[in-house]
Order: sequence, then structure tokens, then C-alpha cells
Amino acid sequence: MAETTPDAETDKCNDLLESLRRGRPAAGQDPAKRSQIIDGARRVFIDKGFEAASMNDITREAGVSKGTIYVYFANKEELFEALIEEERGTIFKNMYDMLDRADDLRQTLVKFGKVLSMKITSAKVIQAQRTVIGASDRIPDMGARFYERGPKRGHDKVVTFLNAAIERGLLKIDDVDLAAYQFTELCLAGLFRQCIFAYRTKAPNQDEIDHIVRSGVDMFLKAYGTEALAEEESHQLIALEAKAQA
Repeated sequence: MAETTPDAETDKCNDLLESLRRGRPAAGQDPAKRSQIIDGARRVFIDKGFEAASMNDITREAGVSKGTIYVYFANKEELFEALIEEERGTIFKNMYDMLDRADDLRQTLVKFGKVLSMKITSAKVIQAQRTVIGASDRIPDMGARFYERGPKRGHDKVVTFLNAAIERGLLKIDDVDLAAYQFTELCLAGLFRQCIFAYRTKAPNQDEIDHIVRSGVDMFLKAYGTEALAEEESHQLIALEAKAQA
């Protein structure tokens, strides 16, 4: 059940009037205060986990009043989702932009796969996913929103990229939606489950990620690559050899 306080509405009105008098951001609109609350919540969630954390804990850690915290966030679930969105925006910012510049299909897949694998297996992302998984049994809607706003959006971008490669005649795929899932799984082969279950206590290094992603891309293109792709890569190889000999 979401935590509430009878003083929240009164404090909200008082904060609004005070803000108007002093020319400050209206209640719930101050980005610095919102960030202060989220930073406090981040420390509490890391220390206690989602289930054990309370709004009282977050209030103390953030150094704000109960009235203030409820002006910005209705309950712990809403605060946690805001924290996840902020973390996601920071970690995954611009990651999918490289899919918009796909001159070399293989190299684009390798570059994207390496960045994806590195970020998905990072300590921050693994911790966030564990927390969401743990809370989803009690709050399934939160788990669904997490998936829709993160993994599903990323998946859709990969689908768009693959469809563009199909239009160029470089790939032949009957089920593009499935193929997009297959590609991301190949880039995380053996890594994600080891990290999420703490079998692996440290994130994989760059060499390991590079090996897994390149192998995954090889498998993917062997399954879905066309003769046009093979011909294009052959020409690229000849051009590189000629350049090296010049």
C-alpha cells in the first residue's frame, strides 16, 4: 500500500503560496529539489533495497520534509520509477544513434552489440533490473512499465534497423521481431544470466565482450545475410587490401 500523510495537501498549498511570494519555482516544479530527493532515494534503495526502503528513510536521507517529498512523488513506487528513468536516460543516452548511420552492416552490428552488452551488464543496470524483478511480483504494473519504457523501445529500434538492412537487400528475414531478440541475446550470450544471478561478481571486460559480440554477429549474418551482403563485404576486403599495399 502506498504511504500517505494527512499533512501532504496542506504542505503542498503552503509551498505553492510561498513560492509565488518569493518568485521561486512552484511546488513540485523545482528541478534542484526533485534531484535532491531522487539522489536521496538512490542511496536508500541501494542500501536497503526497494521492499525495505520507506518514504521516511528517503525523507531523512534527502534532507527534506514529508510534505515536500509528497509534493513531488505520490508514493515510493512513483519515486523509484522516476529514479529508474533518470538512470536509464544517463546510461543509455544516444546509444541507439549509431543504428542511424549504417554504412557497414557488420561493423555497425558489432559496435552496437559491444555497447549494448557493456551497458546491460554494468553494475548499475544489473542492480536496477534485480530491484524491478523483485518488486514486480507485488507490483506487476511497474515491471510492465519498466519493460515498455526501456527494453521494448530499444527492441523496436533494432527492428527498424534490421528492416532497413532488409530493404537494402543485405538481410533476408521472415520474422524480424524474433530476429531482433536473437541478435541481442547473441550479444549477451552467457553474460546476462551470470551477472543477474551474481554468479559473476564483476562486469565482463572489453576483450570478453568483443569476443562474444563478434561471434554473435558472425552467427547472425550467417543465418540472415544475403549474397548481396557477401558481395559487398568481399569488395570491402579487396579495397582494404589494396589500400594496405599502396
